[in-house]
Amino acid sequence: MRVHCLRWLLPALLVSFATPALAEPETSDDDLPVADVQTFAEVFERIKRAYVEEVDDSTLMRNAMRGMLSELDPHSSYLNSEDFEALRESTEGEFGGVGIEVGMQDGQLTVIAPIDDTPAAEAGLQPHDTILRIDETPTEGMSLQEAVTLMRGDAGTDIQMTILREGENSPRTLTLTRQIIRSDSVKHELLEPGYGYLRISQFQSRTGEQVEDALTALKAQGPLNGLILDLRNNPGGVLDSAVEVADAFLDSGLIVYTEGRLPDSDMRFSAHADATLTDVPMVVLINGGSASAAEIVAGALQDQSRAVVMGTQSFGKGSVQQVMPLGNGDGLKLTTALYYTPNGRSIQAQGIAPDVEVVRGRLEIAEGNDFGLRESDLAGRLANPNGSAPQADASSRPVQDYQLGEALNLLKALNVLERRPARSGETSTD
Repeated sequence: MRVHCLRWLLPALLVSFATPALAEPETSDDDLPVADVQTFAEVFERIKRAYVEEVDDSTLMRNAMRGMLSELDPHSSYLNSEDFEALRESTEGEFGGVGIEVGMQDGQLTVIAPIDDTPAAEAGLQPHDTILRIDETPTEGMSLQEAVTLMRGDAGTDIQMTILREGENSPRTLTLTRQIIRSDSVKHELLEPGYGYLRISQFQSRTGEQVEDALTALKAQGPLNGLILDLRNNPGGVLDSAVEVADAFLDSGLIVYTEGRLPDSDMRFSAHADATLTDVPMVVLINGGSASAAEIVAGALQDQSRAVVMGTQSFGKGSVQQVMPLGNGDGLKLTTALYYTPNGRSIQAQGIAPDVEVVRGRLEIAEGNDFGLRESDLAGRLANPNGSAPQADASSRPVQDYQLGEALNLLKALNVLERRPARSGETSTD
């Protein structure tokens, strides 16, 4: 899954496929603890000598490195050459698979969201479905990397997934046919004359360019009175693309900044004056599946009062991963920084709170299909430096798109208020 959350749980990624030159962090004068090194060597030797099956040294060392990274947080990982290539493909928006973001919840492989127009979406996979088996392989104890590797494959090949849906007692088995996941991350249309709809399903390397093209196409159909930016179930992706998207709607001010241990992890991204659409009322739709880069965009537009954020609490992934190649052809995905909105808010394990809370509708909530998985639920997740996480709210998948309808109604109301003439005695200041 995407670089990300790997298109798994797409994180905000600083993608670098050339070996980065990292500044050295401040270190203490303490050497490696001799006792711990001796214990590691003792464990290594006992496995080599007594484990039921013979394990080569290279496998043991790679497993040790995977363990080091997996215990840091849910998004740091060791990538073998196949995983590293899959990550690169996902970032560029093309890979062979079923089109699904997954994460780990209570040790179980869990659906975050299906990607629009993919086999996963067409098969009806839903957020919070627990994946019990992939083909004949149980997922119990399986790492996120292993699951992604099993789900990837050549286009045209079938894969069976056994899932357990929340509120149901019996598992169901779905058969999906893999395809090249090459969907554009941006879609657009006019909902009504003058009211545009822009959907971003993930942040790939070309998403900023695609947003510019979509806005140009919408404006070519006539003057825009309002725009809905739909980031629901958008698991994130490339950090630079999120900055480019926010920059399309802002002509000045800070978009996002990052802070980490190393000097080159501290970055600030600001808007430029040549923005594409700065004077049209906007509503941004988010929900529990909006994560990482999607939260960067929503947070920037909210803090700068550029848009009304509507929906339900977002996922709460506020960390940045750097992708680094290793000399042996493998790769490293390492959390190197936290990102902050223009007003200094960390989203980590808290998420973006909407200005206007609109849930999907009573019918779906009654059926128990609420989207409950968030960053704060993930084992080993980083704490928010500003405090504890709020109580998660419930949202759900739509039968009818109630949130979209409410967003359109709000845009119309904003336009009415803008056009309302001042009453006698009222004054305005420009």
